[in-house]
Amino acid sequence: MKKENVSDLITSLRARRDALGYAHEKLKQDSDSYNKIIILISLGAGLMESVKMRLGLNEAGWALAPILLNSGIAGLSALMKFQNYPVRMEAITQASSVLNNCLQKARNHSDDEVINEDLMSDYNASLLACETAIYPSERKAFMLQAHKNLIMILKKESEYYTAIDKANRGISFSINSNDSDDNILDISEHPLKTTNKIIEMETVKEEGEFNNL
Repeated sequence: MKKENVSDLITSLRARRDALGYAHEKLKQDSDSYNKIIILISLGAGLMESVKMRLGLNEAGWALAPILLNSGIAGLSALMKFQNYPVRMEAITQASSVLNNCLQKARNHSDDEVINEDLMSDYNASLLACETAIYPSERKAFMLQAHKNLIMILKKESEYYTAIDKANRGISFSINSNDSDDNILDISEHPLKTTNKIIEMETVKEEGEFNNL
């Protein structure tokens, strides 16, 4: 899709940066899960060896169990190496750095209507970095998640600034989250106190909505 102005570039870069963030988070969660399982199995194997030696258990089952557990550890370690998590996460980190540099340059650009050659070159390099950092199927899923997240953020920002404007002008309004009385805010007090209350309510709402994504 052709970008008409710098704002379009910024929106595109934000979505791709967030998609890379989701991809990195997913890889780290998977890697951490493998490591936790390996740690638990190692502790179990060590405990079993200690119990066997302490109680003098020499049955075939007790002798075979540690071997099976250690084989499982070796298999998980080999699978982690095959998945190549550190290299993949490093590639995403480097791509995110390229996108962040381009995003900063775009935000510092003086003329929103004109995309100069230097900025477009950096933008194309950012696209290439994003496309080579994660697989196409993964990029599709994470881009969709990033788009939903950005839309929700923009929506909440719009609601927030509208509420602040009404509060500063002393206009009564209500904020509904889940159609319950606890989430209805009546504006009839000092604007600063009202603003703090709005911030608290919006924080609770956004945490709940992020958890539902």
